[in-house]
Amino acid sequence: MLRQLKKPQSDPEAHTQRYTFSMTTTIKVSSETRDLLKSQASRANLTLGGYLHRLAQQAAREERFDQLRRAIEQTSAADAESYAAETAEWEQIGIDGA
Repeated sequence: MLRQLKKPQSDPEAHTQRYTFSMTTTIKVSSETRDLLKSQASRANLTLGGYLHRLAQQAAREERFDQLRRAIEQTSAADAESYAAETAEWEQIGIDGA
């Protein structure tokens, strides 16, 4: 009996990302802001689009660290003590497990 093989489904999101990555758009900013960004991009040896992408990545990274800092600040004293005790135990074990 012959089995019919199913065609693997492509990831539509990946296609959209590839398609939209190559598209361009207009962002309305003041001439002063545009010139500042172009100058900064040039000094970083990046296109303006590449530079804006880098800025967006940095902003996302800062946001993740802000979330982490808030989570740490909200950690209870008991959980912080438990973490410190467990960390100290692991540090005593050493790399070789001895």
